[in-house]
This record gives sequence, structure tokens and C-alpha cells, in this order.
Amino acid sequence: MADKQFVAAANVEEVPAGTKKLVEINGTEVLLCNTRDTIYAVRNLCSHAYEKLEDGRLRNGWISCPVHGARFNLETGDPMNPPATIPVDIYEVEIDGETIKVAV
Repeated sequence: MADKQFVAAANVEEVPAGTKKLVEINGTEVLLCNTRDTIYAVRNLCSHAYEKLEDGRLRNGWISCPVHGARFNLETGDPMNPPATIPVDIYEVEIDGETIKVAV
């Protein structure tokens, strides 16, 4: 099993509490989300309607799709309500000093 490769995605100060930041890693749009004192990384794509999550609401550990309101747990990627039934892709995050790194 290959070791995970962590890629520098942003600085911690670029994603204050309660906000999100869109970055691109190896051609994939990844949304960095800071909620509940944790930075999460999720693919910027709803699993239900393939809409971008970047304009969705970010709340207590979840993000919602701006189109149909499906919410996704940022820790697991699991859908929390209909119409979504398929998890979204999530990525492991590590903080190295002031740098947010995401596993690819």
C-alpha cells in the first residue's frame, strides 16, 4: 500500500472559522471547510445532482448542496438527508505549521 501524498493546499489564515475556500489539487476542485474547530476537505461536487458545493451552507460539521438542500457530513462524506443517497468524496487533512495539506 502506497503512502499517502499530502499536498499543500492553503494557509490556515485563508480559511477562518465558519468559512470555506476552493482550491484545485491535481485537477480536482477541493473545498476546504472550517467548522467545529476543524478543517475538512471535500470534493466540490454534490453526489446527487453533480452541482458545486462551494455556494452551499456550511454549518455545524456539514455542508449543504445549494440546489436541492442535501446535507453532507464533512467528517465522513455521508449524506444526512434526501435527495442525496451517495456519499461525497472527502480527503484527509493535516496541518503542518500554518499550511493546510490534503492527501491525494
